[in-house]
Amino acid sequence: MEFLAFIHWNVEPEIFSLGPLSVRWYGLLFAIGFLGGYYQGERMFKFENIKLEWLESLFIYLIVATIIGARLGHVFFYGWDYYSQHPSEILKVWHGGLASHGGALGIIVALILWSRNVSKRPVIWIMDRVVVPTALVAALIRTGNLMNSEIYGIQTSLPWGIIFERNGETVPKHPTQIYEALSYLLTFGVMLYTYWKTDLRNRQGFIVGVFFVMIFLARFLIEFIKEDQEAFESGMALNMGQWLSIPFILGGIYLIVRALKRPPIIYKN
Repeated sequence: MEFLAFIHWNVEPEIFSLGPLSVRWYGLLFAIGFLGGYYQGERMFKFENIKLEWLESLFIYLIVATIIGARLGHVFFYGWDYYSQHPSEILKVWHGGLASHGGALGIIVALILWSRNVSKRPVIWIMDRVVVPTALVAALIRTGNLMNSEIYGIQTSLPWGIIFERNGETVPKHPTQIYEALSYLLTFGVMLYTYWKTDLRNRQGFIVGVFFVMIFLARFLIEFIKEDQEAFESGMALNMGQWLSIPFILGGIYLIVRALKRPPIIYKN
């Protein structure tokens, strides 16, 4: 097993380039995630006999909200000291810097707006459906982080430790991107089963509650072995990612309990 402790990782983040334009693994996986999410959403909408025109507008809302929310989350949660002095850098998403908690908040805002303007149904109804493919998208994004050699963990002696040579590392580190991706895939599987094989999809808030608890509890625990993303996190008992995860975990528990106490709701389309 000793040879496994020296997995050397030096993957080029860029797949190919054409002049000033380049295709990177992160962007490709991000796009694949959204296309896979659209396909899953289409299956769900057809199953429930929901107008596919709703899905098209929802897709646009989500793409815009995810990018804007994730970028602003990074700016305000992790890098405000820098971006407050360099505001022009906020728009330069291609320089890197997206925060999953900001993306989650952006999606929630987008779903509130979409529910008011399009479906006219409670926002919790669409949240129960959107979070199912969202877990798959999150897993692919974390795989993109792996391809970028970023957001990894502290030094480890475990046999699957990875040496991220692109960043000048010389010792194995926890591949926390893989840990998170696998936990998100597990969440995706649990929610798929819940939606397609049980009637819990009709208990509003149950599936999104499961999503919040499983996704953000995994994030909270994995953060203990992850390197700090920003210098100000050094010395904190809980880092920024963990503090931001706690409200989602508590909110998820509340939604699950609330959903189980209330009768199911079935919309006729």
